[in-house]
Amino acid sequence: MGDVSIKMYDKFGLVLRIESTCNDVGAFQVKRDVQHRDGTVTEQKAPMKRTIYSLYQLFTIMKAANYRYLEFISTFDDHSDGQKKLSETSKPVEENGRSYRGFNFFDSYDLNILEVIDRGEFNIQGLQNKDVRRHLNHISSASMSRIFKRLLLHGFIRKIAGTYKYFLTSLGKSVVAAGLKVKNLIIVPELSLAQAH
Repeated sequence: MGDVSIKMYDKFGLVLRIESTCNDVGAFQVKRDVQHRDGTVTEQKAPMKRTIYSLYQLFTIMKAANYRYLEFISTFDDHSDGQKKLSETSKPVEENGRSYRGFNFFDSYDLNILEVIDRGEFNIQGLQNKDVRRHLNHISSASMSRIFKRLLLHGFIRKIAGTYKYFLTSLGKSVVAAGLKVKNLIIVPELSLAQAH
């Protein structure tokens, strides 16, 4: 910002350091005594003087700027964990030499699966092959077993020991919520606009 700058350092990958520098203190307008040609002195806003007496004012201004900058960057959301989960969700997973594809939020088939497994009754009773198939037309029992395997290997569901029931994991719930957001807040409105023109 001209003769004034704010720099951010990541020292050794351990310490975040904010530093302000100023090459011209006159860039700041401060309240100070101003002596006029007629000898009178009034307090008014004027460029900061380049004297040792201005150091405290300069320090106060720069410190406040640093705090405002820290407050600003603290509002940034850290999406790195979400990006990692999205990457893992969409990648194929292998087990015993067999590959199970990832989930695609823009694929209506995958979105339909995510929508169905989030139904209220399954949160209470758990997921079972025959129950889920009632809501997914033309899917055989064998295909449903493969879908369960995909969901299980990607960490979306967990099996209840000694039963044929599955429940959504916290990751599964997050993925379903994200998938439905993509569908309802992005895909559906965009397609509605496209049809309108």
